[in-house]
Amino acid sequence: MAAVEGSEVGGSEVQLAAVRQVAVIGAGLMGAGIAQVAAAAGYDIVLRDVTPEALERGLGTIRSSYAKFVDRGRMTSDDAEAALARITTTTDLDAVAGADLVVEAVFEKLEVKAEVFRALDAICQPGAVLASNTSAIPITSIAATTQRPESVVGTHFFSPVPMMRLCEVVRGYKTSDSAVAVAKAFGEGVGKTVVVVNRDVAGFVTTRLISALAMEAVRLLESGVASAEDIDTACRLGFGHAMGPLETIDLTGVDIMLNAASNIYTDTQDETFAPPELLRRMVAAGDLGRKSGRGFYDHS
Repeated sequence: MAAVEGSEVGGSEVQLAAVRQVAVIGAGLMGAGIAQVAAAAGYDIVLRDVTPEALERGLGTIRSSYAKFVDRGRMTSDDAEAALARITTTTDLDAVAGADLVVEAVFEKLEVKAEVFRALDAICQPGAVLASNTSAIPITSIAATTQRPESVVGTHFFSPVPMMRLCEVVRGYKTSDSAVAVAKAFGEGVGKTVVVVNRDVAGFVTTRLISALAMEAVRLLESGVASAEDIDTACRLGFGHAMGPLETIDLTGVDIMLNAASNIYTDTQDETFAPPELLRRMVAAGDLGRKSGRGFYDHS
């Protein structure tokens, strides 16, 4: 796979080996999607989750997605089988120790991610790049839980990963140029267009923009200004958006959007990002969007 030579950072040269083996931590929707596109691009993947059941669900998602690509003529059955063969699953975190690049895709809470990164810091080889798929948490905060903040970078993929073309590569306060280059090369290597975010403000670029729109859409619905359907139609037809903001929340997950907006609000104290009460009540009631069958729309 693509190799990135060392670069000058703070007066010392950081050497990073070619990325051959990639580990993905978390086999949920995002983790499975990242593993899928990376395996299809030729990387050897170690996919890790805490239970065999979670890993089997993740693999099932990958198999199903590959099958759809084969049916549509976007890949051959031989290529799909070869990609699946490049994915190894495990519940043992030590199994990722030899990876050149580790992409974390666990729950969007700093304390959860911090626990993962502390463990990775202890077991991963020197020079390994440790990446987070966070959509809103500052990379600097995640990197600060390790002894190698220069190796920590954000790789924010979008859902569904096999279909969405964008990846945000996010630089933390101490992230090296070399780590950014490795993450950028990886994103491009799996077929994404990469934008580099040079300062890791909460929400980066995309989540910050969609959160502002989404929170206002929820407030408009909550106050009875318009229906969910009409709010989304207005955004699709008026602004040319592929999906309306409430449809986007249902796809992403109401709980995920609540956490993202909460993280940005905590960091900025800007009321634009303050989650409305309706969003909190939906999460408490289990109306999480498509994954639960009901959100702003009925998906049953």
